[in-house]
Formats: sequence, C-alpha cells, structure tokens
Amino acid sequence: MANSKRGFGSMDDDKQREIAAKGGRSGGGDHASHEQHVQAGKKGGGDHASHEQHVKAGQQSHKNR
Repeated sequence: MANSKRGFGSMDDDKQREIAAKGGRSGGGDHASHEQHVQAGKKGGGDHASHEQHVKAGQQSHKNR
C-alpha cells in the first residue's frame, strides 16, 4: 500500500490537533444567524427568498454547532 502525502492522516500531530480543535467550524466568512434569516424572511418582498427558505438556511448554518 502506497503512503500518500495528502490528507488529514498524513499531517503532523500538531497540525491535526490545531484543525481538530476548531471542531468542524466553518473556515471563514460572515454567516448570518438564524434570527437574521428569520427577520429577512419576515421582511419579504421583491426578489428576496421566502421566509421558509431563510429559516431553512438558518437551520443549515447551525447544524455543526
């Protein structure tokens, strides 16, 4: 079996600990809270997503927390 120099398992222990300590949190960007999605859904109008779509997005954004 060939050893790969790619992937989590091939990293040194310190790097693995650093990544694991983040606990699966998202890597970057500003993520709206569930409450912000709900408020956006209540405002409605125009080309904006429906309330249900905002609620669903809010639930997805909190899945890994």
